[in-house]
Amino acid sequence: MSSESEVEAIDSVPAVEFYDPAAGHGLPHDPFKAIVAPRLIGWISTRSASGQLNLAPYSFFGAFASFPPIIGFCSEGRKDSLRNIEETREFVWNLATRPLAEQMNRTSAPVGPDVDEFELAGLTPVAGHNVSVPRVGEAPAALECRLLQITQLRDLGGGPTDNWLALGQVVGVHIQKAYLKNGLFDTHAAQPIMRAGYLGDYAQIGGIFQMFRPTI
Repeated sequence: MSSESEVEAIDSVPAVEFYDPAAGHGLPHDPFKAIVAPRLIGWISTRSASGQLNLAPYSFFGAFASFPPIIGFCSEGRKDSLRNIEETREFVWNLATRPLAEQMNRTSAPVGPDVDEFELAGLTPVAGHNVSVPRVGEAPAALECRLLQITQLRDLGGGPTDNWLALGQVVGVHIQKAYLKNGLFDTHAAQPIMRAGYLGDYAQIGGIFQMFRPTI
C-alpha cells in the first residue's frame, strides 16, 4: 500500500504521452526527430572511384571518440555518399552554417549520381590534404576522414534495416583562421546550424554557457 508521501510524489510528476514505436505514435508527425534534437548536420562530401563528386547533408551525425577522433553518419538507404565511400574509403565532413544554409539545402535535392552538388549549390570544392575528396571551401571547418567501417544496423529481432552507419577516423582538420580566437575555435562566430525536428525545422546556436566537470 502506497504511503501518503509516495502518492504526493506521483501526483507531482507531469502527465506524459506514451507510445510504443512498433505500434505507432498516433500523432500528426513522428516526434522522434524533434525529441532527439538539435543534431549537428552531417554535410558529407565524397568522390566516386571514377571521380564524380557528391555532397549531401545527413540528419543523423555525431562524434564518437576524441582519441583517435572518430565521426560517423547514418544513411537511411544506400545512397550515393555511401557507395562512393565504399569505393574510395574516404569522405569529408563540412560544417554547415547559417550563411551556408540555403546552399546546404540545395545539396539535399534528389538528383542523380551524375550531378555535382558542389556545382549545383555554387560551392567551391577545395582539394583535400590527406584524402582525395574535396572539402567545401566556404565552410569554416572541415574534417577529412578515412573509413573505419560501414555497418548495416539491425533491429531487436536481428533483422537487417535499411540504415547504414559509416564511421571514419579524422586524418585532417581544416579551420578558417578567422574563426580561431586565441587558439580556440569560435563555435558561436561560426554559426553552425542543426536539425531541430519536423520537416524543415532547423536551429542555430544562441547563447553559450560554461559548466565545468566536478573535480571530486
